[in-house]
Amino acid sequence: MSEIVLASQTPPRLHILVIWVPFSLGSSSSSEEDVAFLKALPKAELHAHLNGCIPLECLQTLARDFKVTTSPSSGDQNNSNDNLARVVANGLRMLEEGIVLEEINQFFDLFPAIYALTSTPTTLRIATRAVLEQFLKPGWTGRVDEPAQCDYLELRTTPRENEHMTKREYLEAVLDELDLYPRTMCNLIVSLDRRMEEQTMMEIVGIAIKLKEEGRRVVGIDLCGTPSAGKADSFLPALQYARENGLKLTLHIAETKENTQQDVMTLLSAEPSRLGHATFLDEATQAIVLANKDKMAVEICLSSNLLCNTVNDLKDHHINWWLENGLRLAICTDDTLVFRNSLVEEYALLMAQPPLGLGLSREAITKVAETSLQVGFQQ
Repeated sequence: MSEIVLASQTPPRLHILVIWVPFSLGSSSSSEEDVAFLKALPKAELHAHLNGCIPLECLQTLARDFKVTTSPSSGDQNNSNDNLARVVANGLRMLEEGIVLEEINQFFDLFPAIYALTSTPTTLRIATRAVLEQFLKPGWTGRVDEPAQCDYLELRTTPRENEHMTKREYLEAVLDELDLYPRTMCNLIVSLDRRMEEQTMMEIVGIAIKLKEEGRRVVGIDLCGTPSAGKADSFLPALQYARENGLKLTLHIAETKENTQQDVMTLLSAEPSRLGHATFLDEATQAIVLANKDKMAVEICLSSNLLCNTVNDLKDHHINWWLENGLRLAICTDDTLVFRNSLVEEYALLMAQPPLGLGLSREAITKVAETSLQVGFQQ
């Protein structure tokens, strides 16, 4: 048996503390009022990846119980299991010590450990339950009077298949946990990875459609993964298949400068209802978005963009273009495990004065929050 050795102590939040200090630690009554306002504000979380939002404490618990059963007759199997144990231990150590990313593609190196710890229906349900509680349960910070992070959640995940579960069983495990909450509080978006073959994408969309027809709460399809992987043309059949069967689309798009205009144009031709990040739209693609401003919204993840170094600072963040042009947007967390953020803290970035934030008024922030509830796929 190979066992996981964990670090003994979880470090404090690192990056977000600098931004959050003017609110949470301020001595003036106005700061306390601002914090209370942001916490109580009705809002939706529309861009939260299941495996990127598992609370660290939950992963640590799963890791303590994680054992790789080795085969005494197979030296290769022993080596493979030892390697898996090291992957999990190293991944947990990185998450516990805090992540420093030099560029966005390093982000994806964190997930093999997480996938190993959620590789059975039982562990996946445990992780999903912890994520849902983190967003939807009052008192999530440990204070009984603390409101839930959001009023509505669209959780997204890419189904995986292994010796313990099929892709459908993966999604059913997640949906079983969502079913513990009213439909008005949470629904599921099924994600496709840009690295997938077209046949696999079609298979997953077919499963999502079938689950939706059976009354399960699948509301949309997401396209995600390494931004430079695959060819956009090959994604279109699956995306069209989803739309034709009543599933709305949200697409990670223009995340890096390496994403070509052709890639972005092709994805926009799929007629998505929402765009993920949309950091590097050029004039031509901006024009398409402006022409469809009543049909399209963007999911803005401020901390994610800053920490993945796709945006240098908030002054130059593309949210400013969306706000200036009156386009619909939703403020989101993306991956709370990695970025150590919360939805309230993301909204704090809207309110904090420059250079720590955008300096928006309460009225403007309320409008953003209201819009997030309006552009959910449950409508």
